[in-house]
Amino acid sequence: MPVIDCKNLVKTFGDRTILADATLTIRRGERVGLVGNSGSGKSTLGRVLANVEARDGGEISLRRGARIDVLEQEPRFEAGLTVRDIVLGNLVEWGRAKEEYDAVTAAISDASEADMEALIHRQADAGEAVERHGGWERMHEAEAVVDHLGIKDSSRLVENLSGGERRRVALARLLIGEPDLAILDEPTNHLDIETIEWLEVFLRDRFRGALLLITHDRYILDNVATRTLELHDGILESYDGGYEKYLEEKAERMAQGERVERNRQNFLRRELEWLRRGPKARGTKQKARIGRALNALSQDAPRAEQVADLRFESSRQGKTILQTNELTLARDGRVLIESLDLALSAGDRIGIVGPNGIGKTSLLLCLLNQLEPVSGEVELGTTTRIGSLDQGRTGLDDSETLRKAAVGDRGYVDQGGEQLRVGSYLERFLFDSASQRKKVGVLSGGERSRVCLARLLCEKTNLLLLDEPTNDLDVSTLGALEAMLLEYGGSALIVSHDRWFLDRVATSILAFERDGDGKVELHRGNYSDYREKRVAEQQRDLAAGRSETPKKNSGPTKSAGAAAVASKKLTFKEKKELDGLIERVEAADATVTAFEEKLADPATYQGDSVDVPALNSDLEEARQRSTDLLERWEKLEARREATEG
Repeated sequence: MPVIDCKNLVKTFGDRTILADATLTIRRGERVGLVGNSGSGKSTLGRVLANVEARDGGEISLRRGARIDVLEQEPRFEAGLTVRDIVLGNLVEWGRAKEEYDAVTAAISDASEADMEALIHRQADAGEAVERHGGWERMHEAEAVVDHLGIKDSSRLVENLSGGERRRVALARLLIGEPDLAILDEPTNHLDIETIEWLEVFLRDRFRGALLLITHDRYILDNVATRTLELHDGILESYDGGYEKYLEEKAERMAQGERVERNRQNFLRRELEWLRRGPKARGTKQKARIGRALNALSQDAPRAEQVADLRFESSRQGKTILQTNELTLARDGRVLIESLDLALSAGDRIGIVGPNGIGKTSLLLCLLNQLEPVSGEVELGTTTRIGSLDQGRTGLDDSETLRKAAVGDRGYVDQGGEQLRVGSYLERFLFDSASQRKKVGVLSGGERSRVCLARLLCEKTNLLLLDEPTNDLDVSTLGALEAMLLEYGGSALIVSHDRWFLDRVATSILAFERDGDGKVELHRGNYSDYREKRVAEQQRDLAAGRSETPKKNSGPTKSAGAAAVASKKLTFKEKKELDGLIERVEAADATVTAFEEKLADPATYQGDSVDVPALNSDLEEARQRSTDLLERWEKLEARREATEG
């Protein structure tokens, strides 16, 4: 059943076509990815579908009663509202229904027999309204979403939030609201890897509506999307499957297009040779042959896609590149890093991962001599030349032209022994001559990132410090950046939340632990290698805890397994969660019972007003929620018993 059906959509900006007769259908529960180069119009398409921006032509049909919500890259909120006002704004109807149900239930206990029947009917109506607006677990689910997205202090005013905090608030509001179609524009921006991995599972397994994912996060696309759309030159093309399947199908289509073009060129060459021979007779067959040749001549060759060409010339490295000795960093009285020993070797590309605010950027600032350590030292080799890219893409003057911001007053740029004119150099970053005259202030996020890369790559360095280099880059430029780093002759330290990127380029992972005790560990291999080690360690700890059973006359001595469990006392938040879990389990079981009773009622199957397959799907989800809550209770209760006796 389609949620939205679009035909022949047209959207233009001046003489530039964003959508040219685009046709698109998204069905209930479908997960669709949308990719394309920066500036291709992906965000515009999302806003057109959500009716936030007007279209110039075409038709959009929505399923009756369907609701669309969009997460924009720069969400705006009305001043004076708190985080709680925004996040729980989509639960107003649910809250009213729940308050009515609770009030009527309380009234029933003291009601007279004469009033009882009316109150029972009101209670049933309120209960149905609660179910209609998301079910009995809706508030607990909302609180869990807020917690997972790291939103703290719900009393803060939205105007006092950073850009990243506003995006997390907007994302939480959308997920809690459960629209029929959610359009998420770069939902992983400003999220750390752990939160991204939670979001990935939530979107794939928990979100009930349809999704349109506009993102450069290739793991999200590969693990969540069931179909991938590509927007280029106003044309919208559809590919089955996630990102990997999209790449395979696109490669095959491009190969087929090349074969067709090759055949066309061969045909034209033969026909032109025949025409030049000037045959004496010009009969019907000859005229038809000339017509075919002219028709072939009038066809445009397939337009080659523009891809950034990133190259980097590194300078010679010495024996010592960079080394930290017992390095300790702190900010605002909080220890970020304690006693870090790290030595870079030639060719090392170290990915730095950890939660937001834990100290990853602070480490880079210290290495750049912009943050004083509490103790320890940083040693740079005499031949080490650092190039850096900061997360905020600062250092750009909005009043300057793109050309001046990227290369200053240079007329030429040296790359690999080759002297390039500045115009040719910037064309490698997909900036044509007209774009090079633009003011920096009008550039998009992706364009600003490419300007910063152009500025970085025109210098000779042998150590790169990159803070979130993948932000705002489209997938084709990401591929070019990955290829450049793999060929780079120097070393690199890279803070990134892009797991696909880290899997491609990282030779080691420097991981900050979540508990924030200053512990930073180096793991050999890429991100997937590190992730597998973490999962294996967690499973070993869990198995050790489960295998520990008390023995008679064993005395107070604890085994290593019990000690491992005892060291993991419940946090205040986990204790609070445990206190309410039994009620949540009971409520989840009640929801399961309600669905089972409805499906067992013959009246459910009379008429066409009830979507029985959807009811079955809701029942399975309710059963899974009940199981998950029970398992969570058992896990926390086991830890409480092991640590508190």
